[in-house]
Amino acid sequence: MIVRKSDRVLVQGITGKQGTFWTEQMQAYGTTVVGGVNPKKAGQSHCGVPIFATAKEAMANGGFDVSVMFIPPAAAKAAAIDAIEAGAKTVVCLTEHIPSHDVMEMHAAAAEHGTRIIGPNTAGIVTPGEGFVGIMPAFNPRIFQPGRVGVISRSGSLGTLVCLNLVRGGHGQSAFLGIGGDPMIGTTTKDALAALIDDPGTDAIALVGEIGGSMEEEAAELVAKTDKPVVSFIAGRASPPGKKMGHAGAIVTGDRGSYASKRGALERAGAVVVDVPGDLPAALDALMAEAAKRSGAQRLAD
Repeated sequence: MIVRKSDRVLVQGITGKQGTFWTEQMQAYGTTVVGGVNPKKAGQSHCGVPIFATAKEAMANGGFDVSVMFIPPAAAKAAAIDAIEAGAKTVVCLTEHIPSHDVMEMHAAAAEHGTRIIGPNTAGIVTPGEGFVGIMPAFNPRIFQPGRVGVISRSGSLGTLVCLNLVRGGHGQSAFLGIGGDPMIGTTTKDALAALIDDPGTDAIALVGEIGGSMEEEAAELVAKTDKPVVSFIAGRASPPGKKMGHAGAIVTGDRGSYASKRGALERAGAVVVDVPGDLPAALDALMAEAAKRSGAQRLAD
């Protein structure tokens, strides 16, 4: 799920206003966009790449690895399943407000074909210095810089704020993984955390969570098992108990999914949870210094 410069990207909905704008931004940043999909304009070119009637046709004519969807909710299921059945490794689904039954069908098709869905309702994924897929401002050097800190966020806006604070604090990012804010998403916080733990280019992880659901509690199981420093900010500390807030996924059931539950699980696992995003860089500095000290002591002991 970490996008690389070599990944070939197909843009479904490339000829629309948003599809055009963000395709041009992705291309300018270095993302390898190989084609687009619009059944009504098949055979033409747009943004310097060919337009196909379907993702299957695109796969048969040069192929692609990642599909990104600038598709309205009513047509999202058909577009996603087209990309999945074509053989996409990853589908980045930016669309929100997709009917729940359609989302379930998308996830079932992805499971059957071995495709990873990022989203729905994601802002996308970024690997600073290599490429990005979606609608994150990877091209803004105040927000994204190549580095060694992996960032996970359900929210694009919160993820942008955290990346801004990290850069201000002297930390670039190895990857940004925007997993999406809907209740039924294809890539969980735990999935994204596992990818960053396994990534040799990532030395530390910033985990941005929100009240609702149990993904942060489940991710805490991996935090406890990794030597990589993990810092976290959980949005929703001041939200009224029992009130639905923010993303469609921000539903608290009993104690599970509450701010206290998420913070407690992460802290017991060894993560440092801060009260405001601006405190993340200092917390990260302290954890990384501590990890370096332990590593040095271990080398001396050996």
